[in-house]
Amino acid sequence: MQLKDIRKSFGGQLILDDIGLEIAAGKFTAFIGPNGAGKSTLLSVMSRLLKKDQGFLSIKGREIEAWNSRELAKELTMLKQKINYQSKLTVEELVSFGRFPYSQDRLTKEDWEQIEQALCYLDIASLKERYIDTLSGGQLQRVFIAMVLAQDTDFILLDEPLNNLDIKQSIAMMKILRSLVDDLGKTIVIVIHDINIASQYVDEIVAFKEGKLFYKGRTDQVMQKEILDNLYEMDITLGEIRGKKICIYV
Repeated sequence: MQLKDIRKSFGGQLILDDIGLEIAAGKFTAFIGPNGAGKSTLLSVMSRLLKKDQGFLSIKGREIEAWNSRELAKELTMLKQKINYQSKLTVEELVSFGRFPYSQDRLTKEDWEQIEQALCYLDIASLKERYIDTLSGGQLQRVFIAMVLAQDTDFILLDEPLNNLDIKQSIAMMKILRSLVDDLGKTIVIVIHDINIASQYVDEIVAFKEGKLFYKGRTDQVMQKEILDNLYEMDITLGEIRGKKICIYV
């Protein structure tokens, strides 16, 4: 996925200012930065949930505006931070929504196989008849990821998927996402605030500040004191555990 000179404004306020970057295929990429930096807005532009004001954004060499909606949904999926859903859906019914671009609500044998595979991959097959309003936060987040996986797209965009998860659930989720990249070849972009969790699992980090691209590089390249101090405007001490850099906030 390539982005060039992407701009987006709301009410006369510039939110994204000439963003240009390339998202590496088959890699796990994290968007980090202070609140209001434009991370979630850019993710929405990348998924075409928001229309860019200007610039070029291509998926597999094709401008995003040129894609038919149904065909684009077979290439890219986005899980928003807040999702509206009916509480009286079962787990299996919610996961089946991921097959809509293919089945248009007429599920085939292949669709049911994809749904079952997604449920098993996320280790929630035993929950498939449960109503989603009976699930814990961690279980529900697995169901949403299973829905995304059932959609079977190459590109997966996730807006703060660790929200409302405790540390154990957050680590379990990151391990799942890492396996989707390593085992299934997915390209994942995640908006995340916990840079220590990001540093343990992602391949590349893209940092944003005040609507602009601040820095982009491999995880070890971005996890540097000078970069993070300037990004967050605070004094950050860096340590290392098992070969991975972590931040110590003072």
